[in-house]
Amino acid sequence: MRNLTLATLITLAALPAAASEYTPAMQSYLENNIRNWVQSPVLVEAIASQNSQTQGFDQAAIDAMDTRWRAEVGTPDSAFTDQVLNNSAADFLREQVEKSGGRITEVFIMDAQGLNVAASSPTSDMWQGDEAKFQMTYRVGADASHFGEVELDESSRRYQAQISLTIVDPDTGAAIGAMTVGIDAEALM
Repeated sequence: MRNLTLATLITLAALPAAASEYTPAMQSYLENNIRNWVQSPVLVEAIASQNSQTQGFDQAAIDAMDTRWRAEVGTPDSAFTDQVLNNSAADFLREQVEKSGGRITEVFIMDAQGLNVAASSPTSDMWQGDEAKFQMTYRVGADASHFGEVELDESSRRYQAQISLTIVDPDTGAAIGAMTVGIDAEALM
């Protein structure tokens, strides 16, 4: 039993080091390639607009939207998901993906509830509020960022890491939402 416990502790101790080996590269990519467009008016305005609509939503309303989203993704009936995928903010996000030369795999922005506002491509769910990408950014405050672990993305079959950060109102400095940027792991090496 002691050997098992020692082996388990050694394995667990090694995991954070493996996960954090990409952190400096992710921080550099955030500062050099994302910060210059994260506060674009089209993104800030889209989040502010949706916040005015969703600010009073309770968890039941959020869950209903998430359930509808999940049922609709990948089907011909896409009126609900199209609202997030076909707007000026989503167009802007797709431009950033294209400009990245393959480094960015996906981008999406969330409102103050953690609901998708705009996305470069469909996400598996609409509500991100229960995930670290939202909880470790928007809920922490204006200067927060979060670096996810490198994982295999099922849809692209590529390894990616997610960089998430809080989006603020440039006039007040208050947190209004968050953004997640998927980065191809090879671009971080």
